[in-house]
Amino acid sequence: MPIEIAPDEPPPPQPTPLAALHARLGARSGPFAGWILPIQYPAGILAEHRHTRTAASLFDVSHMGQLSLAGADAAAALQALVVGDMVGLRPGRQRYTLFTNEAGGILDDLMVARLGERLHLVVNAGRTAHDVTHLQTHLPAGVTLTHHADRALLALQGPRAAEVLARLAPPAAQLRFMDAAELPIAGVPALLTRSGYTGEDGYEISLPADAAERVATLLLDQPEVAPAGLGARDSLRLEAGLPLYGHDIDELTTPVEAGLTWTIGKRRRMDWDFPGAEPIRDQLDHGAPRHRVGLVVQGRSPARAGANLVAADGTAAGSVTSGTFSPSREACIALAYVRRDLAADGTELFALLRGVQVPAQVVPLPFVPHRYPR
Repeated sequence: MPIEIAPDEPPPPQPTPLAALHARLGARSGPFAGWILPIQYPAGILAEHRHTRTAASLFDVSHMGQLSLAGADAAAALQALVVGDMVGLRPGRQRYTLFTNEAGGILDDLMVARLGERLHLVVNAGRTAHDVTHLQTHLPAGVTLTHHADRALLALQGPRAAEVLARLAPPAAQLRFMDAAELPIAGVPALLTRSGYTGEDGYEISLPADAAERVATLLLDQPEVAPAGLGARDSLRLEAGLPLYGHDIDELTTPVEAGLTWTIGKRRRMDWDFPGAEPIRDQLDHGAPRHRVGLVVQGRSPARAGANLVAADGTAAGSVTSGTFSPSREACIALAYVRRDLAADGTELFALLRGVQVPAQVVPLPFVPHRYPR
């Protein structure tokens, strides 16, 4: 009898180093990008969202990939693969950038911090394996790539985050937005960046996995801090108008379409020597066929990813990529791609929700103003 070979199955989702802590805190968890993450805690997503906007919340983002490049040519090697200026990135600073392909599509979006001759990268969980292979394929000899699977990542977000962290790591309060520094927290060596994914002030804290629970517990013991899960993280980033890879940006989306042309450094616009430079430049010169926009949708039912959009004349307008109820605006909001002629603020559209045309309007992004420290 022929032997039946089962198709390859993805490995089961893995827990983060804080799994035991999430269980003790009563989190409701679920799978996301190959990991088991807390979706919400007993207070609920709405309370977690509002607490982040008014005080400080602690998120477990250990699912994100942490990589480092080391060597005298590390910055130049990375610059050959992204749209940003890595050579000009100063020590102690961090920059948001994009891996692109030859067609101008976005392979991933990532954060890059420069620490001397070493670069620390934070990439999306679902793209980590791809990014590692991509880097290994293109890095020159003399540049070393390390995947830090032994590290956890915490995000302390909210207007009181600096006040909290100053008690435990006093120099942290002096960091500017997008600064990066290696500082101990209660004796634990950590890499801090003043950044985040909520539109609020805050920090991302990379530290050894075996010390993550101790530091997380110490942060949660502070009176201003409460735990928050994936649900609140999504509603917060949507209010901030920040794209999520695999939903709002992907390999078929260019930086021009996504409204991310600001990531293309001034020096890069002189040489146009990054992957996909020519298609991207052509769209900058002649316009892209579609644009990412913000929508406010009438009613109390959010337009979720995949919802089709219709123009006032009944023609197809585009589709929604992310949508939710905004606690801050008390309205349903969405990110969507629409035809170029329909992308202007104030354009009236209709979202098809369960066969019903629901009025929607194109509005400026972000939905809620960013409150990054300046």
